[in-house]
Amino acid sequence: MTNPKVKVGDKIPDDVYFGVLNDGEEKPRKVSAQEIFKGKKVVLFGIPGAFTSVCSSKHLPQYVERTDKLKTKGVDVIACVAVNDPYVMREWAHTHGVGDKILMLSDGEIVFHSALGLTQHLPFAGERGMRFSIFVDDGVVKVLNIEEPGAMSYKVSGPDHMIEDLEKLE
Repeated sequence: MTNPKVKVGDKIPDDVYFGVLNDGEEKPRKVSAQEIFKGKKVVLFGIPGAFTSVCSSKHLPQYVERTDKLKTKGVDVIACVAVNDPYVMREWAHTHGVGDKILMLSDGEIVFHSALGLTQHLPFAGERGMRFSIFVDDGVVKVLNIEEPGAMSYKVSGPDHMIEDLEKLE
């Protein structure tokens, strides 16, 4: 694991791209970080991998359940990012009934996670992203919650913790 480079007050790099593939689409599209974050209030949560234990049993389902609550806090976009390909992210979203509640972002080439210093090496999985949540307002990090390394840590990156953080900003 590298030490996180990103800090509260930092700007999300504009020059990184994600793969996005929604239900009904045949090919992934390239979406820049600037398109996602510019002029918007975004809650982004990162997971070590789609279809994995904590990610599937708690992290994604809880964000799906709390979408409306997050929106009442002024959040424009809720997004999930993982070091998986866009096809895996689409199928995982479909399995959990995400619909249009959460934007599913593929960082399959681990460029975004590396730029923020949010990578870790997991046994049997290789280089992956850390579990985290970030609130970004017009491209600037306002809230940053990073879990301890490992696939099972889940204390500060869930939606309830993020809602508390957003209430402190009000």
